Amino acid sequence: MSNTSKIMHPNTALKALCAISLFSLMTGCMVGPDYKKPDSATAPSYKELDGMQSGDGWKLAQPNEAGLNTKWWLIYKDPVLNQLMEKVNVDNQNIIAADAQYRQATALLTQARAALFPTLTANGSGNRGTLNGNSNGGFSTIDQTFNANIGASWVPDIWGQVRRNVEASGDNAQASAAQLDAVRLSTQATLAQTYFQLRIADMQIKMYEDTIKAYERSLQISTNQYNAGIVTQLDVAQASTLLESTIALAIDVQLARAQLEHAIAVLVGQTPSTFSLQAQERTIDPVTGLVVSPVSRLVAELPDVPVGVPSTLLERRPDIAAAERQMAAANAKIGVATAAFFPTLTISASGGYQGVDLPGLLSMPLRYWSIGPALAQPLFDGGLRIGAYQQAGAAYDQNVAQYRQTVLAAFQNVEDNLVALRLLQKESKSQASAVKHAQDAVRISMNQYKEGVITYLDVATSQASELANERTLMSLLNRQIAAHVGLITALGGGWDVKQIADK
Repeated sequence: MSNTSKIMHPNTALKALCAISLFSLMTGCMVGPDYKKPDSATAPSYKELDGMQSGDGWKLAQPNEAGLNTKWWLIYKDPVLNQLMEKVNVDNQNIIAADAQYRQATALLTQARAALFPTLTANGSGNRGTLNGNSNGGFSTIDQTFNANIGASWVPDIWGQVRRNVEASGDNAQASAAQLDAVRLSTQATLAQTYFQLRIADMQIKMYEDTIKAYERSLQISTNQYNAGIVTQLDVAQASTLLESTIALAIDVQLARAQLEHAIAVLVGQTPSTFSLQAQERTIDPVTGLVVSPVSRLVAELPDVPVGVPSTLLERRPDIAAAERQMAAANAKIGVATAAFFPTLTISASGGYQGVDLPGLLSMPLRYWSIGPALAQPLFDGGLRIGAYQQAGAAYDQNVAQYRQTVLAAFQNVEDNLVALRLLQKESKSQASAVKHAQDAVRISMNQYKEGVITYLDVATSQASELANERTLMSLLNRQIAAHVGLITALGGGWDVKQIADK
């Protein structure tokens, strides 16, 4: 047999390494606990839904398996809001940051998967220099060496440490995807609520404009009567005080509106100086003939929200899904920590050519190769691995508690908004009635004042009461819309856990 046939080809060494790798994968196991989602608090129905069935005037939507549309804001039929939502989904910096965080998580998953495969390296080198003349009869000679080789090394995942790490990275990537959706939903809700607050401010500004005009007429009446000697200067002072204090309140609303506009600008990724929203025009109700703002009409016709049952909430809130995936990742980390107690097998192989002549380097006599396994097991680490294992177990317990707390908070969020919608509707009806009576009181007292039956103090009292009741009503309108938006987002805003299942 020739010498050439006794030398293993480098490709043969790599094939042997791959065969050993495949065998190790097939015979390897995964230490550590397999993930099983813990139980969490739930209920057969929402408490506040039972209260709504008591016949208090609340119209309850029937449960809808299809749930909400992911573009849930379309139910408000406000084209300006629709345009703002399209901008916030693209240009909001918090959403952009959350998306970058998700891409980081997917990159970490790619890195974790890389540990399942061998590492291949290739290199070449050449050296040329002189030898010391003392070792060669006093004459210097030139020495040169050329080397080319390829190597491979691999740590078989016998105990499942790498696979558990991949599992944890995959769960973290899904959690990050859910967190991205949670940030997006939260930002959308903030935009909608801020937008409607601004529209309520527009209503308040118009209300103050009308009220100031009425108070100016009252002041003119008092001044005329004072000049005629019918009333004292006290009436003029009282009318002036009421007018000026109302002007101050109107300025405060203008300040609030400007700040709300600035907040919306930042939400859609613009500087406040480049963004503005015009006030909406009011319309005439064809039935009553009264001037009605778009917001007040919206509140009167708030769309029904398909609430469903509590068990579906766990699948329709991205924050719950994120907490659940983080819990699964923490469980996988226990397996990673457990695998550290077992020996580590490393398999390496290399082969190449080495010689003094570059043109003839790739020849059989200059070929070399090596292959061999190495087994390592720490004998003493001062409790390092035990501490890591205990830390992983405690981190899992922490994530379980955080998951259950997230579920409880989600149920509270839904219940809070359900009861707010139910009771604010009743409160608004009573408050609207109070406003009507206050307006009647102002009209009657003004007529009596003109006739000299009462003093202006009575008129001022009724006018102040009317303004206070109108301000309260608008505050209730704002809270109703905020609760409606809050209920939609508390139910997940049309989101479903299937959106991250394949990520």
